[in-house]
Amino acid sequence: MKLDRELQDQVLSALEWEPSVDAAKIGVTVDSGVVTLHGDVPAYYQRLVAERTARHVFGVKAVANELTVKPTGALSRTDADIAKAIVHALDWDAAVPKTAVKATVDHGHVTLTGEVTWQFQRQAAEAALHHLYGVKSVFNSITVKPHVATADIKAKIEAAFKRSAEVDARHVKVEARDGAVILTGDVHSLFERDEAERAAWSAPGVIKVEDYLQVVA
Repeated sequence: MKLDRELQDQVLSALEWEPSVDAAKIGVTVDSGVVTLHGDVPAYYQRLVAERTARHVFGVKAVANELTVKPTGALSRTDADIAKAIVHALDWDAAVPKTAVKATVDHGHVTLTGEVTWQFQRQAAEAALHHLYGVKSVFNSITVKPHVATADIKAKIEAAFKRSAEVDARHVKVEARDGAVILTGDVHSLFERDEAERAAWSAPGVIKVEDYLQVVA
């Protein structure tokens, strides 16, 4: 389809414009607005940057990230080295509660476990590992368990949407039950969808967000 070819060119151009990734080593295919990234990158953060770059291209409905992280040479590390670096990274991150998060490493693949009270703490623990040598993937199994339940989660999230310059509150529906939030409706870009989900997680008492928003260009 012509639109898919145009979108492919736009994603490739966006990757070429991003200085922290080697666009020449990243392949891009598009099918009905769904972008697939494939190829090899030397560091985990480059895999994430490539996906974020593609998600910010207008018209992209979803991104399948099939990039493989293959550290070579000076970027290679043993699991023991990676584990030690993770301990230091988490310990020095002010957004991660002390001793709340544990990590296991298996051939460069990291699994995080533990319990925190806010989603931003869960995200901070994962982000602390993005630039570490040798990390190939991060599976975040940290659970969010707020200390205090909030009755008006729905109203707080809807108010946050109305304040946001990135989210069109008129087209997003919010349902909340026992700390679980469900988002439905239409958004104009993946960036808007990400912002809606982020805003939903920011409400006190939220333990889970199910994002069923559809991107309608």
